[in-house]
Amino acid sequence: MQRLTYLTMGALLLTGSAFAQVADDIDPVKVTLDSGVLVGQMENNVQVFRGVPYAKPPVGDMRWRAAVAPEPWPGERLALTHEPPCTQPVTLDGRPNGGGVAGMQAEDCLYLTAFVPPEAEDAPIVVWMHGGASFLGAGHLGSYDGTSNAQNGVITVSINYRLGPMANLNHPALSQAADSDEALGNFALTDAVAALEWVQRNAEALGGDPDNVTIAGQSAGGAMVMDLLSIPSAEGLFHKAVVQSGALLRAGQSLADAEQRGVQAMSALSLSEDITADQLRSISAQTFSYNQATRAGLGTVIDGRFRPVSTLEAMQAGDEIDVPVLVGSNTGERGFDSARRVANLAGDTGAGAWLYSFDYVPGFRSEWTNGPIHSAELMFTFDSIDSSGWSVGPNGRAGGEDREVAAMVQSCWLAFYKMDPAAKSINCAGGTEWPVYTEASDAAMQFSDTARVVNSQEIPDGP
Repeated sequence: MQRLTYLTMGALLLTGSAFAQVADDIDPVKVTLDSGVLVGQMENNVQVFRGVPYAKPPVGDMRWRAAVAPEPWPGERLALTHEPPCTQPVTLDGRPNGGGVAGMQAEDCLYLTAFVPPEAEDAPIVVWMHGGASFLGAGHLGSYDGTSNAQNGVITVSINYRLGPMANLNHPALSQAADSDEALGNFALTDAVAALEWVQRNAEALGGDPDNVTIAGQSAGGAMVMDLLSIPSAEGLFHKAVVQSGALLRAGQSLADAEQRGVQAMSALSLSEDITADQLRSISAQTFSYNQATRAGLGTVIDGRFRPVSTLEAMQAGDEIDVPVLVGSNTGERGFDSARRVANLAGDTGAGAWLYSFDYVPGFRSEWTNGPIHSAELMFTFDSIDSSGWSVGPNGRAGGEDREVAAMVQSCWLAFYKMDPAAKSINCAGGTEWPVYTEASDAAMQFSDTARVVNSQEIPDGP
């Protein structure tokens, strides 16, 4: 049931234990969630809630533990500004790092941003996981602006998740200190599950449909989506999946190998092999995250608890979470062959798979001589050109054709978010019928200045 209400201007609001006053130029809106009352604002006819906690802060004894639901807050919590992104290395000169982040970060970082259509009722929901090589990035960056999605009827929830060593460190000391059913490693994936649980608890309050949730991500975020397809605790929390330039099918590290990598990482900090879990948790997050040696080789693990098998193994056995998958890549990067393999395996289990290739180079980005580069599609799939930071290039700014292409591409993502999971085709891009991929049909959608269905074998793996 919809429970969003509007507030009078200048109302006094309680956030934590301190009062704060809404500025006169804010158009506030209020929603009652499972954790308490949240106050966001109307922007461009969209209800926006920033800095929303979806899990307890992963600090102190909660560092390197699975994410759990946040504590309720008293009174009303302001959700007008973003919280700092998760701890990651940043540049000394203040320019954004490779993940688009500059300035302050924090270990207390499990927050989300929600873009909600006004008067939403049973709206589809997409939960977005950002890219950044698993050690950079943030969910609130401009490319992931969910305004246009919400204006078109789709609730968009973009999350921060733990990064680098804070997300994927395994070490014998941590394993020995953990309870027998606790997740070992894979902490960013536990963050994603916690965010999906938050969505299930609060979907109706936001006007969303808890039975129509899509998980979506790009690059490292796409790889997280792939991993979630084989996480038992994630089953039933989502109903569709989008993988943009992240179609990685990896066997996964064994726990023993992951622990050994953790020991090697700690030796780079001159820490003893017999260090305890408490001692590890007493060291600053920056010490771990800013050191390249402590990041090297860390990744997700088959711990036999939270993650019993890899998605590769699950797909080969036909045991993955069977939901429709939309997957593809850009022609200026490698990865289309991997995307086609995912579509082939995902389509074998019952639900449909949709395969795409993004091949549009905007006029203001003439330096992309080999095709659209990694991440280039984001401002088109979100229709977020102006907020993305990519809208200015060597040849000026985005023009009318670029915006038309963004609306065309986004229409197909919107159609996927909104479709019945049993569907076998999508109608989008001005009436183009996009059929499911099968090995026999070999159908893929190619996006350039138009959208057309082609044989996927015509599309190279990359430049």
